Amino acid sequence: MTTDHTDFLIIGSGIAGLRAAIGLAAAGRVLILTKAEPTESNTGYAQGGIAAAIGDDDSPALHAADTLRAGDGLCDEAAVRVLVEEGVVYVRQLADWGTKFDLDESGRPALGREAAHSVRRVLHAGDATGREIGRMLWQRVCSLPSVTTTNHALVTELVVEDGVALGVRYFDSEGRLIEVRAGSTLLATGGAGQVFRENTNPPVATGDGVALAYHAGARLADLEFVQFHPTALKRPDAPRFLISEALRGEGARLVNARGDAFMTRYHESGDLAPRDVVARSIVREVERVGGDVFLTLSHLNAEYVHERFPTIAKMVSRVGLDLARDPIPVGPAAHYIMGGIDTDEWARTSVAGLFAAGEVACTGVHGANRLASNSLLEGLVFGARAAIAMQQTPIAAALKPDRLEAASIEAATSSALRPASSLENADVRELMWRFAGLFRTRTGLLEAVERLDRVYAIERDRVRAKSTDGDAWRHLNLVTVAKLIAQAALRREESRGGHLREDFPNRDDGHWQVHVVDRRGAGSPPIEPQD
Repeated sequence: MTTDHTDFLIIGSGIAGLRAAIGLAAAGRVLILTKAEPTESNTGYAQGGIAAAIGDDDSPALHAADTLRAGDGLCDEAAVRVLVEEGVVYVRQLADWGTKFDLDESGRPALGREAAHSVRRVLHAGDATGREIGRMLWQRVCSLPSVTTTNHALVTELVVEDGVALGVRYFDSEGRLIEVRAGSTLLATGGAGQVFRENTNPPVATGDGVALAYHAGARLADLEFVQFHPTALKRPDAPRFLISEALRGEGARLVNARGDAFMTRYHESGDLAPRDVVARSIVREVERVGGDVFLTLSHLNAEYVHERFPTIAKMVSRVGLDLARDPIPVGPAAHYIMGGIDTDEWARTSVAGLFAAGEVACTGVHGANRLASNSLLEGLVFGARAAIAMQQTPIAAALKPDRLEAASIEAATSSALRPASSLENADVRELMWRFAGLFRTRTGLLEAVERLDRVYAIERDRVRAKSTDGDAWRHLNLVTVAKLIAQAALRREESRGGHLREDFPNRDDGHWQVHVVDRRGAGSPPIEPQD
């Protein structure tokens, strides 16, 4: 096994990782490890925009109020203040660095509105904002001689000694096992939407960072809170392509199979209700009326629709639809994980020297349900903050008063009588969509936990046996994160935000207005691949 050294190590190349690299470049050598090509991340798939309180009728306090309301009583208010106040500074910096946000007639950034925002505050670059921000950040990173990138690196393990993270082990594109040691390590690996059958995420979003942190003994929090985006393209001949919430912000309407608008039946805010409400309302409307639900923009100016949403218009045209004139069939799909690696406001985890930022982290800013267009903002702000903290003496994040250690979830007693068998990726995704999707029950979650526990044991043993099979490692990560999400959903016996228990349909602040953290049990051995 080859051993390398760097000052700072970043796993992931989305907005959080790139912003951290820029902040660290002047302090030493920075190595970025990417799972695939450097531009393949959830950042590039973000359509709607990035929220920031820069409008004349807006303020950080108002942005915070909207964020807290969307988070359904579970946001970390200190983290939210950091997000909305520093977000203004860092978003303006993006514009100064050359991000091509759309401008209004006065030359100022044009601001869109999305669900649960009380004013227009979403900066955008057409309907490909994440891609434009990623382009600019990569351009800047490539000009920094102290930053290097290794593509197609399969990170399998965090190196932790005496409670301090010292780097990672990974297989390079030729299958060689390499250990790289660093003064500080940042996990910026993005989300885990691929855990579910229906999702809007790229293939790389398999929850690798969460799995790495779990196996290293770091705390995880809020994994039961999964955001299902209400409007993904729903066609059997097409992938589940995201249809941005920004369309509804500009006046698009949801209609049922009869052509009737229906969202006011379910929420006073209608089409701009919170995402979890809209997603479940679509499912219920399909059951009530029969037939699909559609998004329609036919009452809007067709030229404006094509100009404002060129990427989405091009995508739906590939299946023979005109975004401005045809009803677009839509349905919910897994989109974003609110939980992740438990961090403080400086991206520090419970393991000294290990940091996490972006969707892989749980800062508490999203609570039980993320406010639209706060995701890019979180990656930007906490990526920048991580860079500051990574240059200081490594310390572990303290456990906050509203964090409770989770009790272990026991599998169903019948599991010992069932033969051990593994599940393919598609089987895991189907299991999670069925039992840990929009509507959850104890019976279904128990079945999911039982089956995933058994599969996890099989896959863990498989990769431990000197495996250099990248697909095996990726499958283990997918199973690990699925198991953790299902366990967390089984544990929380209430309904809040993105988590709905049909057997516990009400929000229960008396028992559950807390962030519950998980960590690998002391009796669980780490996974150690060998050369």
